[in-house]
Amino acid sequence: MDIRAEKLSLLEWLAGLNDPKTLKEFITLKKSKEVDWWDEISEEERSAIDEGLAQLNRGESIPHEQVMKEVREKFKL
Repeated sequence: MDIRAEKLSLLEWLAGLNDPKTLKEFITLKKSKEVDWWDEISEEERSAIDEGLAQLNRGESIPHEQVMKEVREKFKL
């Protein structure tokens, strides 16, 4: 049986499942397989995000309208 058929079969079985204990086991399994994007990015990317947030907290931000104006002028849009 191919993987699509296996998934469909599993979905059909899960849709008819009425056992709370088994359902909870599936929820636990799902949560254990979920990955936080923060854990998937590099240390350099995390540092850049942290620095950006620190700049915002210090009031060192540029309004969206100003950024868009500069982009339009730079690229003649």
